[in-house]
Amino acid sequence: MPIFTAPDGTELAYHVRGEGEPLVVLPGGPMRASAYLGDLGGLAARRRLILLDLRGTGDSAVPADPATYRCDRQVDDVEALRVRLGRERIDVLAHSAGGSLALLYAARYPHRVSRLALITATPWALGCPATAEDRLAAARLRADEPWFATAYPAFEAWLARGDEPDWAVVGAFFYGRWDAAARAHDDAADEQTNPEAEKAFLDPEAFDPPTLRAALAAVAAPVLVLAGERDGGPRPALARLLADAFPNAEFAVQPGAGHYPWLDDPEWFTGRTATFLDATPVAGPVPPA
Repeated sequence: MPIFTAPDGTELAYHVRGEGEPLVVLPGGPMRASAYLGDLGGLAARRRLILLDLRGTGDSAVPADPATYRCDRQVDDVEALRVRLGRERIDVLAHSAGGSLALLYAARYPHRVSRLALITATPWALGCPATAEDRLAAARLRADEPWFATAYPAFEAWLARGDEPDWAVVGAFFYGRWDAAARAHDDAADEQTNPEAEKAFLDPEAFDPPTLRAALAAVAAPVLVLAGERDGGPRPALARLLADAFPNAEFAVQPGAGHYPWLDDPEWFTGRTATFLDATPVAGPVPPA
C-alpha cells in the first residue's frame, strides 16, 4: 500500500489494482474509503487503478485540521498524487461526490488532466444538487419491484423529514439490482465512511459555481459523463449538466443502472468506460508552472 505526503503533511494512501496505464480514481460517499469501488467491475483488467483514500478515510491519516476535509482543500492532495506518480498528465475517474473534487481539480490544474470520467456524479459544485423529488421520481421507476411497497414510504419519510431509515430496506433504490452483492456493498458503507469528514466535504463555502463554470469551459481534456438510468442522485437529466459545462464532453446513460453502475452491469460499464479512456489523449506540452 503506497503512502505519500500531502502539502500539509498528512500521510495519504492509495491502492493499486490491475496493470497498464494508470487511472487515478477519486471515491465518493462523500468521504467513503476507496475499498467500495473494488476493481470497478473489472476495469482493472484494462487499466491500472490508482484508488485514492481521501484524507481521514481508509488507510489515509486523519488530518491535524478537520477543516481540510472541505472539498476545495483536498484538490492539492490529488495534485500531490500526480507528482508522486511521476506523470505530466493523469487520467481521472471520479464517482459520485468525488466528481466535485474532480471538477475543482480540473479547474485548478486543467493542463494536468488528460481525460476525465465522471460516474454518476451530481453537479453539487455547480450549484445543482439532486433534489428530494429527483430521488423520489427515480424511486418510482422501481414500482414493480417486490420490495417497493415497503421501501418507498421509508424513503419518502427520510427525504421529507429526515427520519432515519432502515438502510437494509431503502438501500435498494441506489442499485439497479438489489441482489446479495448489492446488499453486501450497501452494508459496508457505514464502516467505510468518515461521518465528520462527510459533513465538511460539501461545505457550501467550498464552491463558487460561476467561477467554476468559467474555468471548466476552458478545460480542453475529453470528458465522459456517465449516468445510471435508475439513479436518483443524479438523474440523467441532472448529470447532463456536467457534460454541458465542458467544451469536449460526451454523455452516456447506462441502461438499468443505479448509483453504482459497475455492480449492475460490469460488462456494459467497463466496455463504455474503457472505450472512452483508450481514445487518443489530448496532445500538446504542459505549460510551465
